[in-house]
Amino acid sequence: MPPIADDPDCVFCKIIRGEIPCRKVYEDDDIIAFHDIAPWAPVHFLMVPKRHVPTLYETTPDDAKALGRILALAGKLAREQGAGNGFRTIVNTGHVGRQDVMHVHVHILGGPERLGPMLIRDGA
Repeated sequence: MPPIADDPDCVFCKIIRGEIPCRKVYEDDDIIAFHDIAPWAPVHFLMVPKRHVPTLYETTPDDAKALGRILALAGKLAREQGAGNGFRTIVNTGHVGRQDVMHVHVHILGGPERLGPMLIRDGA
């Protein structure tokens, strides 16, 4: 398996290596979770595998442990951050999926009020 946080230009790799500060929610050997710098909801944090993988297209069975850990911890961390009545998980992939940082990551969004629609339909 390639080394952890091995892309020198990736902003998430820089966060994982401690080169860029973050408001950390959680960290272990495989993943890190931190608050989004431009939140879309009262609760908005990212869960990121420490191994650099650009998109879900490039994941392999070697990534299953970290990705599974993200999903297994999402509810606990969302509740701890104040999303006690539900939350949304979003994984944007590639250009069409509106992925801005090319390092797999999961957005966790929630809050005391109901979130807006998942997608806004053109012309609807």
